[in-house]
Amino acid sequence: MFEEHLKKLDDQHLLRRLQTIASATGPTVMLNGREIILLSSNNYLGLATHPTVVKAAIDATRRYGAGSGAARLVCGTLTPHESLEATLARFKGTEAALAFAAGYLTNISAIPALIGKDGLIFADRLCHASLIDGCRLSGATFRVYHHRDMNHLEQLLARRRTARRTLIVTDGLFSMDGDIAPMKDMAQLAEQYGAALYVDDAHGTGILGRTGRGTLEHCGVESRVPYHMGTLSKAIGSAGGYLVGSASFIAYLVNTCRAFIYTTAPPPASAAAATAAIQVLEQEPERRARLWRNRDRLAQGLTRLGFRLAASESPILPVIVGDPDQAMNLAQALLTHGVYAPAIRPPTVPPATSRIRFTITADHTNEHIDGALAALERAGRSLNVM
Repeated sequence: MFEEHLKKLDDQHLLRRLQTIASATGPTVMLNGREIILLSSNNYLGLATHPTVVKAAIDATRRYGAGSGAARLVCGTLTPHESLEATLARFKGTEAALAFAAGYLTNISAIPALIGKDGLIFADRLCHASLIDGCRLSGATFRVYHHRDMNHLEQLLARRRTARRTLIVTDGLFSMDGDIAPMKDMAQLAEQYGAALYVDDAHGTGILGRTGRGTLEHCGVESRVPYHMGTLSKAIGSAGGYLVGSASFIAYLVNTCRAFIYTTAPPPASAAAATAAIQVLEQEPERRARLWRNRDRLAQGLTRLGFRLAASESPILPVIVGDPDQAMNLAQALLTHGVYAPAIRPPTVPPATSRIRFTITADHTNEHIDGALAALERAGRSLNVM
């Protein structure tokens, strides 16, 4: 049974294999004994290897141990968890926050806690898989609207039964295309039709907004969105997910989110690292400035070479190839030339949109970017995909 399924995936050029990185995740990594330029990491601000962040993780491990030992409601809530949640609430400007072991767990647990089988959910077509799974697990009626299409969303809202509990679900910054949800229009529609708005800002947290608070700050709608979710594993450089909001909302989640109640608490090291990373983010705004300069340099280079880019507004820069086999060939050619950026294929992205999803970080140098562009030009010309 397994072999037949794997062969089918292989025949469709959709079989996935693990690649082992033998170093810390930085602008370059060790892969198969070679130093390679890495252009696929979500470590946008380079905080995963920041000395202050690493030291915080080490110190917490020495003091509290490698694991938390229990779920949060048993005896697994340690001082680093409490400190992280206080830091998140202050950073996001809310009364309270709740940290989870992973962003995926946050979404599949929080959405069913917010709405049940009598409710109605509208979700963007390109929502992250964890959002889609959370919507399905809720038991609510689930409808998908066209990507970032507010006319379609309004049509669906207008057709629903009056006063039916409704939740609109979206990514803030979409992870595969790099574009941003039209948050002002979404907030307006939610208010107009009496719906609640749940935003997963996994990729926006830390990099968007004047102070790095994310997509909601960037769009000026923080006070208009009741459910702010994000992760600690992208720009924050650690691990875990979070939700922020009113004190009563967070208390409700503590008592209703199954993935929070029944999961061992995150290691104290990851909580302490995330706390330190948020503090570094606030103290070193030049990291965000450098990230955006690097983003512009890479985007301009890709455009100059003639590659087909998705409509990105972020450090996520997908080069659309289309055919999964061609995308795999381009990724392999890039690796041969010293750049690691794996092909992204269905079902992660829609059919006929296989791509190389480049992501840039604050720690890349001009030399890294220019070297990657030179490698991409050679690989693209050799495969005739430019």
